Amino acid sequence: MYRDQTVGVVIPAYNEEGFIGGVLRDIPEYVDRIYVIDDCSTDKTWDEIISTAQEVLGSKTAYVEEQINTANKQIATDGGTLAGRAFVHEPIGCVLPIEHLSNFGAGGAIKTGYLAALQDKTDVVVTIDGDGQMDLDYLPRLLDPIVNGKADYAKANRLLYQEYRQGMSGWRFFGNSILTFLTKIASGYWKMMDPQNGYTAASHHALDNIGVEGMYEYYGYCNDILVKLNAKGLRLADVAIPGQYGDEESSIRYPEYIRKVSSMLLRNFLWRLKIRYFVLDFHPLGLFYLFGAITAVSGFTGMSWSTLGYLLFDQDLFIRMALSTLLFLMGSMFLMFAMLFDMQANENRELQVYE
Repeated sequence: MYRDQTVGVVIPAYNEEGFIGGVLRDIPEYVDRIYVIDDCSTDKTWDEIISTAQEVLGSKTAYVEEQINTANKQIATDGGTLAGRAFVHEPIGCVLPIEHLSNFGAGGAIKTGYLAALQDKTDVVVTIDGDGQMDLDYLPRLLDPIVNGKADYAKANRLLYQEYRQGMSGWRFFGNSILTFLTKIASGYWKMMDPQNGYTAASHHALDNIGVEGMYEYYGYCNDILVKLNAKGLRLADVAIPGQYGDEESSIRYPEYIRKVSSMLLRNFLWRLKIRYFVLDFHPLGLFYLFGAITAVSGFTGMSWSTLGYLLFDQDLFIRMALSTLLFLMGSMFLMFAMLFDMQANENRELQVYE
């Protein structure tokens, strides 16, 4: 336990042979439950999980061993959402090995771990990668805002300091910066950075309110969670933690990644506006966003057609271009006002931890 709170760690693993054993060995002693999800690996990841658990962690006793065994039986037999996606094995000490029946991807493995932790009623649930990129010495930095009652969800941020992102390629930093900006707009957490960081901690209350069953299962699951947290008015802590980079290779296909995550962020942004500012409450910023988007797009379209008409048909350019430009500038102004209102509405829901 960590300061009287039970702590569970969710570890997704896909072809992490040579890495996952070291990750399991580094788990701190105060962690009560370790949910390791093998996402249909094609190497010996599963064998390494079992052998490491038996060798190093098998003798470690969770805070209530009987509760873990009972929860395990419930997960495997109650016909819930886990029944059709994973086989939950008997725990080895505090380790609960879980095998996916199909490859669900990184987000799908996190979702499975969250579902198991929710049924286990774990107080705080941490997510780390199976490749050893997360420095577990910094884990208390993520846990403290939640245990202190200052946040419902905490995430690591590698981008705040230059020394914290050493080892990150320039191209990766550029892509992360673009996604940071898009996720700020979609989620409403305007002070947040590094939304792709999978080193996180969530309270039981947060997981119970974001609808884990409908969680996005591709690599953009981190962004998806942030939007859902904001829609429910939950508090976010952005914690400065350095990244670690080793010999692991990313399996992300970036053209597919950009296409899928961008479209997901647009859908989630519109959903957040509807839920947060129209259904659960009313705020004019939703109308500002709507009017601004329609006006700006209309103005940009008019500018494009005016230019095309002038080039192809020698049509008069000045009046049409002036009106279209006016529409575009007006729409842009309304969008800026909407963003400003959004920042003000969410200011008290963000906490930044620098040290």
